[in-house]
Amino acid sequence: MYSGLLHAHSGLRWLVLIFLIVAIANAFSKKKSGVWTPKDRKLSAMAMGMVHLQFVIGLVLYFISPKVSFTEGFMQNDVLRFYAVEHISMMIVAIALISIGHSKAKKAAIDSKKFGAIATFYLIGLIIILASIPWPFRNLGGAWF
Repeated sequence: MYSGLLHAHSGLRWLVLIFLIVAIANAFSKKKSGVWTPKDRKLSAMAMGMVHLQFVIGLVLYFISPKVSFTEGFMQNDVLRFYAVEHISMMIVAIALISIGHSKAKKAAIDSKKFGAIATFYLIGLIIILASIPWPFRNLGGAWF
C-alpha cells in the first residue's frame, strides 16, 4: 500500500504543477480585460481539486511513511525533519492559500478581481509548493517520479 501511494503521490505532483501553471497563466492573460467564463471557473476548480487530492494522499502517507519518525533527535536529521515538519507545514500553507484564492474568486463581483485572486493566490501557493517538494537534487530521498 505504501509503495503504491508513494508512486501516486509522486506522479500526481506533475499533474498538480501543470494544472496550477495553466490556471495561473490563464488568470494572468485575462486579468486586465478578460471575461470570467465557466471554463475559467472549471480550470481554477480543477487545479484546486488536484491540490486537495494530492493533500489527501500525502496525509495518508504522512501516517504510514517510514520517513516520518518522531524518534529522539529527529529534528537534527535533515531528511526526517523535512518530511515530519517542513514538507507538510509548507504544503498546508500552500493549499490554504490556493483555497483562499479560489474562494475569493468565487465571491468577487468583478471579473478582473476573480482573475486577480486566482493569479495571486495560486502563484504564491505554487512557489511554496515548488520550494517544498523533495526534488532529487535536494538529497532528501525524493525522486522525479
